Amino acid sequence: MNIFYRRLKSASEGLRPQSRSATSIIEGSAVAERLLSRGTRLLNAAFNRRELIVIALSLMIPPLYAQVTPPSKSLFDGKTLTNWKSTPFGDEGTVTVKEGMIVLAKGDEMTGITWTGDTATLPKLNYEISLQAQRIEGNDFFCGLTFPVKDHPCSFIVGGWNGGVIGLSSLDGKDAARNETARFMELTNKRWYKIRVRVSERGITAWIDDKQVVGVDTRGRKIGIRSEVEASRPLGISCYNTVAGIKDIQIRPLTPDEAKASINPPPVPKPK
Repeated sequence: MNIFYRRLKSASEGLRPQSRSATSIIEGSAVAERLLSRGTRLLNAAFNRRELIVIALSLMIPPLYAQVTPPSKSLFDGKTLTNWKSTPFGDEGTVTVKEGMIVLAKGDEMTGITWTGDTATLPKLNYEISLQAQRIEGNDFFCGLTFPVKDHPCSFIVGGWNGGVIGLSSLDGKDAARNETARFMELTNKRWYKIRVRVSERGITAWIDDKQVVGVDTRGRKIGIRSEVEASRPLGISCYNTVAGIKDIQIRPLTPDEAKASINPPPVPKPK
């Protein structure tokens, strides 16, 4: 019995170092896994921080291919009628500058201003012209913006035909009330409206208060004006049977992308 016990004890003692070695291996493996897991988390965090930095920088720095909008040139200094004259419509009202705006007094039908500056540098294509206008008194158009389209004139009418019609005059011999650009818009007296017209290779687009109201492809179309505004050429602003205020007249060239952009018609107004 003692012999058996001694042999069993000897055998168990012989196995004990092997058991310790296995335990050490298991413990070492667990430590390695924890270190690997921690290292993976650190690497992921580092990559995430790097990605965040890259994203932040991409938002801060514009892409190299982005086209910068060309600066606008002011056509009205807010003080004088320099480079403008009263349009000789006949029986027109007076034109004055008051409180930073050009005031077109009510005439016997029409009053306006015509550009007298350097017409050689006046663009005829791929440009955008903008201004602010208001109808101070009256009930007809307070902005008849006549502008060049290549070698032809066109007019953007705001508030015509008793106060609410807007559109282009003329397309294929039809004025703003009779072609596809005609639409009705409620316009309030003594309120400034931001008016913007873009003339590109494909056509004419117009906005009022940054809302598109005109979009027409003019390729192959006959562009013209009504005979009443012939004296507004090459660039002029007129009103009909109203008192109007005009200010902030600006013009700028288009970017290459703007010049080549397709012309989309404006959304159809929702019935009230």
